[in-house]
Amino acid sequence: MTLAEVADPTPAPVASPLKRTRTNGLWPLLAMPGVVWLAVFFLAPLYVVLAIVFGQVDPLFRTPIPVWNPLEWDPSQFTYVLTHIVGENGVFGPALLRTAVYVVLASVLCLLIAFPVAYYTARLSGRWAGVLLAALIAPFWISYMMRMLAWVNLLQDDGMVNRLFSLGGVFHVNVHWLTGQPVVVVLGLVYGYVPYMILPLYAGLDRLPQSTLEAARDLGANRLESFWRVTLPMCRPTILAAVLLTCLPMLGDYFTSDMLSASPKTAMVGNLINDSVQAPGQTGQAGAFVMLVLIVTVVPMFYYVRVTARDEVST
Repeated sequence: MTLAEVADPTPAPVASPLKRTRTNGLWPLLAMPGVVWLAVFFLAPLYVVLAIVFGQVDPLFRTPIPVWNPLEWDPSQFTYVLTHIVGENGVFGPALLRTAVYVVLASVLCLLIAFPVAYYTARLSGRWAGVLLAALIAPFWISYMMRMLAWVNLLQDDGMVNRLFSLGGVFHVNVHWLTGQPVVVVLGLVYGYVPYMILPLYAGLDRLPQSTLEAARDLGANRLESFWRVTLPMCRPTILAAVLLTCLPMLGDYFTSDMLSASPKTAMVGNLINDSVQAPGQTGQAGAFVMLVLIVTVVPMFYYVRVTARDEVST
């Protein structure tokens, strides 16, 4: 390369306005299927729920009568649910509080189990990563109902769990696990939803740049300091996404409590929704519970979007 070439470099080609306009017009076209999907399968059903919540009830057949005009909505059913959460008539409050406690405990346990498994699979497993990943995906091949039914058999009075605790008959152990035990419901939620947390964590940990981790080691950080100061902050959005993907279905879960407890002492908000749907004239109350769950879940979702956007700006 001559000195003239260094002093007078050739300017980079600039994209023409026509080509930039064509490229910008491509993105709305690619996003159109997702927008249509959300409009048909999310916004439209949500409006149906609102029309039922703020609608009427047939006085004879006790069936819901949706009111499609928002100007004619009647908030009596939604108000009834709100006024029966706390206070003297707070019949719905214990189930809502119980749901929050169960979901928080189950999510923490899922994170404590899922993060080491995902970290080992993504960073330390080496050639066994494919085998471990297939083992992590295997629970999705079996329906949730079949997995819970398996635990029902194990937790029966003469099931394998009591036999294990009795050491084959040496001790007399007769614990009634399926009679409204909160710990059984929480562990059932952990067992059912921990795969949903492992896979997002694995995807996030697998994408961590190895050069950044090696730079931390070169600067004198040991394994613990490198994990605490580099790995953990970098995978914070991944942890938030995994927790959200696990918490959201847990909030509406009713099958786990029905199968492993079937007791009002462990009823969750999902059980309230299921019972209200099956009871004549209470479909609007079920929709009110759905709206409460939706409102509660929107807050952490906005927090997740804010955190990820802030991290993208900082990087």
